[in-house]
Amino acid sequence: MLLIDNALKARQAAGRPIRVGMVGAGFMGRGVARQICRYVPGMTLVAIANRTLSQARRAYDEAGELGTQEVSSVAALERCIELGQPAITDDALLLSRAGGLDVLIEVTGAVEHGAHVVLEAIRHGKHVVLLNAELDGTAGSILKVYADRAGVVYTVSDGDQPGVTLNLARFVLGLGVKPVLCGNIKGLHDPYRNPTTQEGFARQWGQNPSMVTSFADGSKISFEQAVIANALGMDVAQRGMLGPTVAPGTPISKAAEWYPQDLLLSGGPGIVDYVVGAEPGPGVFVLGTHDDPVQQHYLKLYKLGPGPLYCFYTPYHLCHFETPNSVARAALFHDAALAPQGAPRVEVVTAAKIDLKAGETLDGIGHYMTYGLAENYPLARQQNLLPLGVAEGCMLRHDVPKDQVLTYADVVVPEGRLIDQLRREQDAYFGTPAPAAAALAAEESRY
Repeated sequence: MLLIDNALKARQAAGRPIRVGMVGAGFMGRGVARQICRYVPGMTLVAIANRTLSQARRAYDEAGELGTQEVSSVAALERCIELGQPAITDDALLLSRAGGLDVLIEVTGAVEHGAHVVLEAIRHGKHVVLLNAELDGTAGSILKVYADRAGVVYTVSDGDQPGVTLNLARFVLGLGVKPVLCGNIKGLHDPYRNPTTQEGFARQWGQNPSMVTSFADGSKISFEQAVIANALGMDVAQRGMLGPTVAPGTPISKAAEWYPQDLLLSGGPGIVDYVVGAEPGPGVFVLGTHDDPVQQHYLKLYKLGPGPLYCFYTPYHLCHFETPNSVARAALFHDAALAPQGAPRVEVVTAAKIDLKAGETLDGIGHYMTYGLAENYPLARQQNLLPLGVAEGCMLRHDVPKDQVLTYADVVVPEGRLIDQLRREQDAYFGTPAPAAAALAAEESRY
């Protein structure tokens, strides 16, 4: 982002770097740490929290920051920040609560744990940058309300596909072009992949097999596109999105041919979707319209085609390389790369990856039992569908066949979880009544 580089250099010259804490030290977290510590002036990574301390220390070591200090209290962490000594801890809430820390990066992908960390950080006046689309797609709207009340920025990160898409959409809007489809370019989509099938690929790239599985089985793309929809006020065309598959190497510039033009030109709010097989991938694209005939002439001259749909695309997403941009946008310009703009528009609901049996407890996102599908939020609420972000840990009341979408009536939800509390607050705040309460109570009485 232009402006950010000079603003960071000025902070470096003034000796006032942005002080950043990070929760999560996995594959992506280590990349973020390396980027900030080695390549970003005007920013310092003061602390890393991870449930396995050795991984937090590894992230600092690989970034070239030695002499880390293990801390177990807010006071100890604050002393390290004051002395400029990198700190590690297995208690993420210390970072949320400590003074002297400007921005918190949450990069775990865990919904319940992430909710605790993010909400506590907001309550303590910290800007929050998420590499956790799963959390934002589950409770982002209400977390944004909390952030607005606290006067801090809540944002999904630049570099991840949703952030890249929003930057592109803002660019397109700045041209006077109306985005009508925001899309993601995928190389594979198979809802039945699991950590066993993806183990080899994960090992090759040093990644977590369940995270890799979430990319392959459609859960991640569902969360990413839901996040975009909630930021731009868009919908999905159908449950699971349209998701056309094209011949490998087909240029994304042909994208207007793959989606129903009557839908895109209807004057509606626009849709989020994806395509499998197009090039360049992985990347993102926006289809937009322009109603000025003279500007249409110019767009044709500039090789955007005859219209009425014009394709803009970014041929890459650089994940952790761009995360510091989000930190700087939040801390220096109070600008979010991407955040919900009101009530949820799209939800990620839970579908059975295999035949599920009564009494089983659902495993996590990208595991063996479930996959996610993007659905329009009003319909998901009307049908009482179970969000994928709350499904982990729920116990099945009865058998559920493969590919059936689960409802709240199908499960027993664990007690005392913050994510369920946030969901209730979100529904109440945005005026979405709990669906079919009487029917649900009747269902419960059968067991």
